[in-house]
Amino acid sequence: MADYSPPAAWTQYWGARLAASALLAADADTGLAMAKTIAKHLYPLFTRHAGRTREHIAAAFPDWPESKVEATTRQAFEHLAMLGVEMVHTPRAVTPASWERHVSVEGLSPNAIALLSSRRPAILVTGHIGNWEMLGYSLAVLGYPIHAIARPLDNPLINQWVFGIRERRGIRLLDKERASFRARELLDRGESVGFIADQNAGPKGCFVPFMGRLASTHKSVALLALSYGAPIVCGAAIRQPKDADGTRFHHRLETTDIIHPEEWAAHEDPVFYVTARWAHAVEQSVMAHPGQYLWMHRRWRTRPKFEVEGKPMPAALRRKLESLPWMTQEKMARLDGPSHAAP
Repeated sequence: MADYSPPAAWTQYWGARLAASALLAADADTGLAMAKTIAKHLYPLFTRHAGRTREHIAAAFPDWPESKVEATTRQAFEHLAMLGVEMVHTPRAVTPASWERHVSVEGLSPNAIALLSSRRPAILVTGHIGNWEMLGYSLAVLGYPIHAIARPLDNPLINQWVFGIRERRGIRLLDKERASFRARELLDRGESVGFIADQNAGPKGCFVPFMGRLASTHKSVALLALSYGAPIVCGAAIRQPKDADGTRFHHRLETTDIIHPEEWAAHEDPVFYVTARWAHAVEQSVMAHPGQYLWMHRRWRTRPKFEVEGKPMPAALRRKLESLPWMTQEKMARLDGPSHAAP
């Protein structure tokens, strides 16, 4: 965490609180409309992040025309601006008495609900798609105790305030610095742990396919699942378009996959298979809702050693990739193509 002087920390903290108060002065739908309009006109000013977003989208969807890439870049910035409004309004709007006005659960599979209700230890995985904060918050409001891994914010005052908002309805946050130890404690007690897992894992990560490129991916989800025999529930909270009654602040909770222990037991490399499969589940959500993904992340920054050295894909990696049930010749051809190192 950064070393903040007290004056700077308090100045930023009160600035954030005042901004939140201003957002709460209007209803959520009005705030969302304003945030979307502002982002629509100002996103080109964020040259570096807009450029990175644009390049990532173009690489993920190579057949798209430039106009569609640009439209999705704009949507991604609008989405990010609206997330800030939603975060401020969520504690007041999403309560045990009012959650149905803002959250629909039809997309949650019966098997996912059964697992969450069983109090059997499970691992929940999502990505930076839709409103990942709403996903955990809504589940907590619905009575499913969730412990989520979260990186502390640099400003300790803002960190305490934001973590308090997140925990108000029952979601418990684990400091990322001690996440592995605490996650094991919780799984030992039969509780569930949630991860927002789609971040670059550096040179020690597991390279699995994601949006047409190999991406360094954290192995912690797979290692925990294998250690505890815990099923993995993959899902997302997707913002819904404005509907007939004018509601805009509304999300649909969706299950994208459930990975059971017996499904990875027979694989040559279970860690690789589990990591690739949950990454594929996140990918499916991104493919369906590309304008709601955080494309500015440097997701593909770390490249596999064989790419860096200009060598062919190792035979062992090729064999594991080809064994994935969803792999096709077309997808393998993209993975075999030239490296798309992220900016």
